[in-house]
Amino acid sequence: MKFSWRVLVLWTLPALVIGFFFWQGAFATAPADMGKNAASTRMTFGRFLEYLDAGRVKQVDFYEGGRTAIVEAVDPALDDRLQRVRVDLPASAPELITKLKDKGVNFDAHPARNDGAIWGLLGNLIFPVLLITGLFFLFRRSSNLPGGPGQAMNFGKSRARFQMEAKTGVKFDDVAGIEEAKEELQEVVTFLKQPERFTAVGARIPKGVLLVGPPGTGKTLLAKAIAGEAGVPFFSISGSEFVEMFVGVGASRVRDLFKKAKDNAPCIIFIDEIDAVGRQRGAGIGGGNDEREQTLNQLLTEMDGFEGNTGIIIIAATNRPDVLDAALLRPGRFDRQVIVDAPDIKGRLEILSVHARNKKLDPSVSLEAIARRTPGFTGADLANLLNEAAILTARRRKEAITLLEIDDAVDRVVAGMEGTPLIDGKSKRLIAYHEVGHALVGTLLKDHDPVQKVTLVPRGQAQGLTWFTPSEDQGLITRAQLRARIAGALGGRAAEEVIFGREEVTTGAGNDLQQVSSMARQMVTRFGMSDLGPVSLESQTGEVFLGRDWMNRSDYSEAIASRIDTQVRQIVEDCYETAKKIIREHRTVADRLVDLLIEKETIDGDEFRRIVSEYAEVPDKQQFVPQL
Repeated sequence: MKFSWRVLVLWTLPALVIGFFFWQGAFATAPADMGKNAASTRMTFGRFLEYLDAGRVKQVDFYEGGRTAIVEAVDPALDDRLQRVRVDLPASAPELITKLKDKGVNFDAHPARNDGAIWGLLGNLIFPVLLITGLFFLFRRSSNLPGGPGQAMNFGKSRARFQMEAKTGVKFDDVAGIEEAKEELQEVVTFLKQPERFTAVGARIPKGVLLVGPPGTGKTLLAKAIAGEAGVPFFSISGSEFVEMFVGVGASRVRDLFKKAKDNAPCIIFIDEIDAVGRQRGAGIGGGNDEREQTLNQLLTEMDGFEGNTGIIIIAATNRPDVLDAALLRPGRFDRQVIVDAPDIKGRLEILSVHARNKKLDPSVSLEAIARRTPGFTGADLANLLNEAAILTARRRKEAITLLEIDDAVDRVVAGMEGTPLIDGKSKRLIAYHEVGHALVGTLLKDHDPVQKVTLVPRGQAQGLTWFTPSEDQGLITRAQLRARIAGALGGRAAEEVIFGREEVTTGAGNDLQQVSSMARQMVTRFGMSDLGPVSLESQTGEVFLGRDWMNRSDYSEAIASRIDTQVRQIVEDCYETAKKIIREHRTVADRLVDLLIEKETIDGDEFRRIVSEYAEVPDKQQFVPQL
């Protein structure tokens, strides 16, 4: 537990106060300072009067306004020796002074000291002072917390992080795989550093750049690189930080942000996840006068309103451009929209080279082979891939990352953590036939992607897996390729039915059937790859909460809907018959592959194709997939 002097003070001071009051109460019953010879014994008032009448009292000193007296008297019990005793006097004894005079007793009155009043005053003041001090420490500590009481007056202030010279440690050389985006943004940096080159020919500085792309492609990393390269003041904030539960706070923060930016122009404002504040206005449900819309309106005005801004470049990032308001995307606000997409094989190789700088790789590891193995991976996926491989290397106590760790890391990133292998039995053999069915159909169909690996090692929720990896990035997919993929996805169900019979078909193909239905329906309704002709029948209406229409209307009649269902079913049935035909005609090789798979639990693509080629002619897919 961390030691804190503030906590110690807050707990110690009240204890001291309580101790002081106890101390004051303990001495409140004692008389005031009575000198060095204060009496240590007491005498009753009646006994005092008896001694007085008997002439034994020699001296009386009055204290505390006559309430207490120190009496010097001769005590017969002590052989008439003189002793000093204390006597508590009654409140009303007017005849006492007269008796003392009549008996000739010397007496004196000592005035009360002001110590009690002083201590009483201090006692009344010290507790409020300590209470106020403790509250001050508490409020000062809580004011440092976001949304604390000390920041009640700062709701409208911008929470953007400001750096006069953003030393992010990231340059354009550290960003790989997105060369087109880097070129676009390099011009923005040149605008800030040498604006005269552009203004001389009549060009104006762009007001906004919108980075669009799926998660993990490097949008925020690009913004850091721009900040590191430009050398100008840099403001960074998330779109969600504009929105609060209080109406008007977001708009106030936008105004405050741009006010600070104008004072430091030329500068850059980076808004991450701008879709949190820039969604479309005019939703179909409810009113439009909500906090988010006010914030968006203020942002639109600040970017390109009546006054306008000069020298301020706004860079925003989002992976949901479809929900952004149209007014936010027009020229004059976001003049440029830079697509930051998943890298191609060349980009993946460059990204792997960047992330492999601080990794100890075995000489046998080929980054090009890894790049070919990972189509569709983003920069974040590739960084995670090498990190997982490094973790596996350390766990296995190796000195360098080898091909085995890379391969296991790819499987873990794609499919999940490795599970416990199944024991021999009917279930394991059935799963083996299912996976071999996928791989066999995919291998013998010319337009299908080549098989990468078949395994019975469980990963995630799957009891077995079959990987198909294209050797090149495919932007366009042909009708034959889609039908081949559908047949390959149905290969597992086809193998179960052919080998074990229709009654022994399992639920293992549930996910396969979902993918098959989706691909077949898109072939009919989106891509025009059916007997219905080249028409798009997919509804384009969006969600009502994103500002779309309240009612979703269909773009086709019920008769067309029935024909769509018929076409989808026909495509799936034709591909399923193709898969079953391949399994029946190649039952011998399927049995051999299943026995080998049960024995080894994993078969790589090259070995699988070599065994199949001994029994059938493997079509030339004109693709080469290097093995890791």
